[in-house]
Amino acid sequence: MVEDHDKEKKIVVDFQSTEDWLSYANDLVPLALEKARDVKGFPGRWKTIISKLEQIPTRLSDLSSHPCFSKNTLCKEQLQAISETLNESLKMAEKCSKEKHEGKLQMQSDLDALSGKIDLNLRDCGLLIKTGVLGEVASSGCTFTEGTSQGSCNVIELLARLQIGHLEAKHKALDNLVDVMREDEKTVLPLLGRSSISALVQLLTATSPRIREKTVTLICTIAESGCCEKLLVSEGVLPPLIRLLESGSSVGREKSAIALQRLSTSAEIASAIVGHGGVQPLTEVCCTGDSVSQASATCTLRNLSVVPDLRQTLANEGVVKIMIDILDSGALSVSKEHAAECLQNLTLNDDIKICVVTEGGVRSLLVYLDCGLPQEPAMGAIRNLVGSVSVETLISFSLLPRLVNVLSSGTNGARKMAAVTICRISDSPEVKRLVGESGCIQLLIKLLEVKVNEVREVAAQALASLMAIPFNAREVKRDERSVPSLVQLLDPSPQNTAKKYAVCCLENLSTSKECRKVMISYGAIGYLKKLTEMDIIGSKKLLERLQRGKFRSLFGKS
Repeated sequence: MVEDHDKEKKIVVDFQSTEDWLSYANDLVPLALEKARDVKGFPGRWKTIISKLEQIPTRLSDLSSHPCFSKNTLCKEQLQAISETLNESLKMAEKCSKEKHEGKLQMQSDLDALSGKIDLNLRDCGLLIKTGVLGEVASSGCTFTEGTSQGSCNVIELLARLQIGHLEAKHKALDNLVDVMREDEKTVLPLLGRSSISALVQLLTATSPRIREKTVTLICTIAESGCCEKLLVSEGVLPPLIRLLESGSSVGREKSAIALQRLSTSAEIASAIVGHGGVQPLTEVCCTGDSVSQASATCTLRNLSVVPDLRQTLANEGVVKIMIDILDSGALSVSKEHAAECLQNLTLNDDIKICVVTEGGVRSLLVYLDCGLPQEPAMGAIRNLVGSVSVETLISFSLLPRLVNVLSSGTNGARKMAAVTICRISDSPEVKRLVGESGCIQLLIKLLEVKVNEVREVAAQALASLMAIPFNAREVKRDERSVPSLVQLLDPSPQNTAKKYAVCCLENLSTSKECRKVMISYGAIGYLKKLTEMDIIGSKKLLERLQRGKFRSLFGKS
């Protein structure tokens, strides 16, 4: 078959079988080696090329000995690629052997390109054998041809094609894989392995912007599925995602931001994002990106702020000011929500609280409460800031009307935060009076009846604090729901953590004969006997007071 090569400088073959291509390639190898060894010019480069050509027979032998060799179109295509490279080697040897040839620099470049092609052939042969692709694709019975519809292309073969061949072939496989993923991602996800993930990560750094965009779109979908986070990170996906965030196209930035958002839900991966320098690019997207990218970048920073060890780094990178700016003027409501959550996490650090206050975050957080967005994160941040900003300042910023609003219409989580905030700001009789006059007391009494134990506890704690002044105690007494609800909170079960605060509130109300009667009628004495055995503070004193009242009532009747 190779004899015709000397007669024609360029021959075209069109063998039908894989075995024919194997025979053709095996015949070309010794001829290519002979021609290469005869070349006198560029000895260093040709020595390298010869050493690589000498490895081809072994790879061909390994490939042909595979049980699925003749059944797999990938084998045939690989042999075609090797044959093409060997023919190119013959032509290059002939050019270099001539007294006159193209310029030296051009020839050096051509020889380096040839050496790279041989490397690629050797690598691809190794991948076909080591990764098990040959057996998988053959058993699937699907081939990848020009007429094959995208929906019916075999996923395993597409994943294999991401790993072998030249960039154009990988691009074609990527196109098909994106379409298959769009139609039915559940078919693709279980088949993703380390080798295919590694191939995708490598394509993130391709010179072609279109390939990078399609690759990051696919990786974004994989990341959102939640099935390969650790594998993506272990194969090095974070640095190229961060680079795309810095200098990619608008699509590349958006998809990389979304991918980082999903990956950063893991504390370990969040730390790795910071370690790879991801904070600054994320803040830049928050400031200059489109609305979707801004929302994803803000959410990623929120996820990073969950990790205590990362908070100070975020603050040092200016995240506090950026989150406050998003609270004030974020493009999407969800961006504002993420910003509030980020500030809630950051304000768990004492040093960062001061930064939030000095940057004007208190007013922005309070204004956020009026936006109709989830109130819990902003309420949590304000709760954390009590003590770092004066109560007078908070009240001057209309904190109390907003607390009333949250207590009346917020979620249980937001109402819990509001009740805790009331506990923290009620450090003086003047503030206690202002809180009582604002209408919070009736709303706190209503919270005593909710099913969430933590909410009942903080509501009872807030009432116990506020009732230290007579005005508020009278407000609690006027509400007919207060005593029955507080008595129910005397339940001695371990799950009820509000009992000590309920005792405090009832003790305050027990100076009223009418309230004592209501307590007794709702079974307070039985509860208090058990609480006295548990040494709950104040329970013994309250029990004695109720029992004395009961005895006097019985004596009066007799």
